[in-house]
Amino acid sequence: MDEIIKEFLTESLEGLDQLDTKFVTLEQNPDDRDTLAGIFRTVHTIKGTCGFLGFSRLEKLTHAGENLLSLLRDGKLSFNQEIATALLAMLDAVRTILSEVERTETDGEEDYPALIETLHRLKEGGGVAPPPTPPAKTAPSPTPSTTEAVPSPVVAPPPHLPPVNVIPPPPKPADPAPQAVITPVAALPEPAPIIQEHPVAGPAPTASPPAVADSSIRVDVPLLDKLMNLVGELVLARNQILEYTILQENPPLQAASQRLNLITSELQEGIMRTRMQPINNIWAKFPRIVRDLALSCDKQVRVIMEGKETELDKSLIEAMKDPLTHLVRNAVDHGVELPAVRRSAGKPEEGCLLMRAYHEGGQVHIEIADDGAGINPIKLRNKALERGLITPERAGTMSDQDLRRLIFLAGFSTAEKITNISGRGVGMDVVKTNIEKIGGVIDLESELGRGSTFKIRIPLTLAIVPALIITSGGERFAIPQVNLLELIRINEEQRGVAIEYVHSNPVYRLRGKLLPIVHLNRELELVAGHSNAVNIVVLQAGQHQFGLVVDQINDTQEIVVKPLDKVLQDIPVFAGATIMGDGRVALILDVLGIAQQARILSESHDHNVAAQQREARDRDGERQTLLLVRSPGNGRLAIPLAPVSRLEEFPADQVESAGEVDVIQYRGQILPLIRLKDILGERRTADRLAHAESDVPTSDLLEVIVFGDGARRVGLAVDEIIDIVQDVFEIKGRSTRSGVAGTLVIQNRVTELFDVQGFLHQVEPLLALAEEA
Repeated sequence: MDEIIKEFLTESLEGLDQLDTKFVTLEQNPDDRDTLAGIFRTVHTIKGTCGFLGFSRLEKLTHAGENLLSLLRDGKLSFNQEIATALLAMLDAVRTILSEVERTETDGEEDYPALIETLHRLKEGGGVAPPPTPPAKTAPSPTPSTTEAVPSPVVAPPPHLPPVNVIPPPPKPADPAPQAVITPVAALPEPAPIIQEHPVAGPAPTASPPAVADSSIRVDVPLLDKLMNLVGELVLARNQILEYTILQENPPLQAASQRLNLITSELQEGIMRTRMQPINNIWAKFPRIVRDLALSCDKQVRVIMEGKETELDKSLIEAMKDPLTHLVRNAVDHGVELPAVRRSAGKPEEGCLLMRAYHEGGQVHIEIADDGAGINPIKLRNKALERGLITPERAGTMSDQDLRRLIFLAGFSTAEKITNISGRGVGMDVVKTNIEKIGGVIDLESELGRGSTFKIRIPLTLAIVPALIITSGGERFAIPQVNLLELIRINEEQRGVAIEYVHSNPVYRLRGKLLPIVHLNRELELVAGHSNAVNIVVLQAGQHQFGLVVDQINDTQEIVVKPLDKVLQDIPVFAGATIMGDGRVALILDVLGIAQQARILSESHDHNVAAQQREARDRDGERQTLLLVRSPGNGRLAIPLAPVSRLEEFPADQVESAGEVDVIQYRGQILPLIRLKDILGERRTADRLAHAESDVPTSDLLEVIVFGDGARRVGLAVDEIIDIVQDVFEIKGRSTRSGVAGTLVIQNRVTELFDVQGFLHQVEPLLALAEEA
């Protein structure tokens, strides 16, 4: 059954259960307006939801009851026994229809015309013929554990009468008992209760699964909070006991501790799941919202959802409803262009709204991205100046990203006119405030003409997660396993050659790819411990991987995440804290924050609209990894990384000569050296030469790119290695000199593409010479 229908049945049946008591109370006190208002709200909610789900018969019936209740609530009608009888009959009919919905996911075939007509007459002030006896239950309500049973001829009404009728003309003194068709809500002492179903063809099943209303229970969130805190403390106690029993040679104690470990783990998982809900619970309504908004704005927008199964704490789900709704409405209204505008810009007429959720770094990340026009920072600056939100002096020093963040200021809006969707300037600042109330952060990325992405990070206020425990600088830290890829240990003999350097930045060659290296002691300013080996923890931060060098790798265990105090929340490298088995506190590392602090990636990292467009281009072209170096003349040269075997640095005084060839002793062999300027040729003017030479830094180190394997190796000496880039590159221009295959645009700069094949063909004799040596 669809989750929405399940939720509808649960809420509706709970509401109906409360109405039975409210109607009895109302008969005793007909002027109780609060009770009437509560009854009206319940019926109104059922009517609105069943209309949305397409249950037209149920909607028609509840609409008739709602109209009558509306007049009672407003004091235009007086509550009496006849009205109470009709409304109670309506509730019984609603229960019957809900039972049919639960059984078949449809609202059946019965329209209840007589009951609806009675409700209409009562609304107009008319009456009904009083029944021979006031409605009374002939039997207690059935047990909650049964939803369907074989109909009993004792309580079944004549086949030609509807199961609930306000004016039944029963031939027998026994009441047709409309209560006999209600969905079970109260306990019945008999082991096999009898339930009247709506007459249907064929025998009813003898057994059925539990009703939807019986398969769930509503629990107050504060009680769940208390249970979570208790199970967190239990996990900490479990960790302490396990750490103690490891040191004891007591088999019974160890067996008992292992049993405690198992039970605690299962209890912990169960308690955590009681508070966790998939984000799809609030996302499910957005396609409908986007559809309606797109129609009202004459736009075409489709919704793509990723990570719908990502679970959030119940309190976070509730807190995120309004901010996410506003962001989605904003994206459709402001972000996505009209079809004609998109067509003229070379885009598909249908816009795309991407909603994405995932866990990373001990946080929940939510992204709302559109492929619309983007946010113009100049327009934002002018609006802010016009409204006096910033000074001209400050505007002159603000970057484009700073200008885009102006939309989070109170009262700021760029809408040309006020509509029912936007333009009042009370939106983004409220979104930011609400997210910050739950300890979250919202940021914006936008590219003019490409779209905008709002990124929300919500810290886990309390959770139990598996983590890797490490030691560095004499302190213990925890790394969430969600970020952990693998562990590497480099022994003392290999540590001298395992870590290489690219432009003074340490890297490790992991299965043919260069892995950036970050030293935790250096980033946290800790005193390095003494270790003969190098321990590298390979971590994932967004789309990027890097290696974190630590002093010691301890073990893995489940930890309770405790939030940091407000004075420490601004430290980007920590996501929280936990209490270890020995009672000491260990800080939890924020992998993303460490990567940003170490400049492995910027704050404006992956998973934005531009990245998706790059992925689309990847499907049409081949992704390449290029090594950027500085070429003579202060230019830039891109060298395909695939044929490169190593990057090395040599002292300049180690270069020797063998005839007319420069060589260097390298790993027990003679490595021929070719200088890049000799390959590219000398076709520069004297002025360019002088300018280039003035820009070349003098260094005692020689940066060399090694091609080939084994004995067939050759080194290409370059002035400077700048960067390594990976993307789909398109050649924009032709070759301008020897050694160059064409020109590209990389990082917004014109870059020459090195002719690797021509170079290797040219140095083939040197490769043979090196092999002979």
